[in-house]
Amino acid sequence: MTDVINMLNKILDDIKKVGGVESLVIVSRDGLLITSNFLSSNARAETFAAMSATMLGAAETATTELGKGIPDRVIVESEHGKLIATGAGPKALLVVLTKSDVGLGLILVELEKAAEKIKKIL
Repeated sequence: MTDVINMLNKILDDIKKVGGVESLVIVSRDGLLITSNFLSSNARAETFAAMSATMLGAAETATTELGKGIPDRVIVESEHGKLIATGAGPKALLVVLTKSDVGLGLILVELEKAAEKIKKIL
């Protein structure tokens, strides 16, 4: 399991190099923290992980019920930052927190690549 966590942490480290990224978590679909690169304490990362999984799960339920399929991602924008949650296969989610003024183009491309890597690992 240590090798898996090391591979996942490498993926997070690579995304962290993209400008404007503050924190990242990989979460199980049921909201359990798998690993993180989080600015605050681990307790906050666990809460962040659980709430992000709930948010993406609710979006998936809503869009599926409306016949629109499963969403690629959920983006929440606020005055102080942006939160992007995306699926990473059937077992995990990848969630990133960015600065408020960051453009999302490169971040979304990198998240998509990272989600595919995570899917293969898990």
